[in-house]
Amino acid sequence: MIDVTLLIGRILLIALLFLFLFAVMTTGIGLVRGQGKRSDHWTVAVQEGPRELRGVKIIVNGPVVVGRSPGTDIVIAAGFVSGRHARFTRVVDDLVVEDLGSTNGTLVNGQPISGPVVLGEGDIVGIGEVSLRVGRS
Repeated sequence: MIDVTLLIGRILLIALLFLFLFAVMTTGIGLVRGQGKRSDHWTVAVQEGPRELRGVKIIVNGPVVVGRSPGTDIVIAAGFVSGRHARFTRVVDDLVVEDLGSTNGTLVNGQPISGPVVLGEGDIVGIGEVSLRVGRS
């Protein structure tokens, strides 16, 4: 009698273990499938500025620093641009721009910013004499 009870207990334990593993695998597969659905990316495109920069478009996956310094992601060798002028950062599904203490400031849709600002599609960010259009692709 004890042998039958132990056998049934073992079978139930194995069945529960398989159900648990099945639930974990389906959750993991669902997460991987969900990652492919979000195909839209934030982009920053140079709309106005030096001729050699016009039309440049960058996909923002991580922080993108704009400035005059050669170490920045978008180098703007124009007047009124600081070495490290502004930074674009993706926060979850939003794109945020912040001024990095530049001398002449950063504008969003013609208005000066004093802290991080959440951007919308089509917003224009002004850095010196350069205009950057924010969009999704």
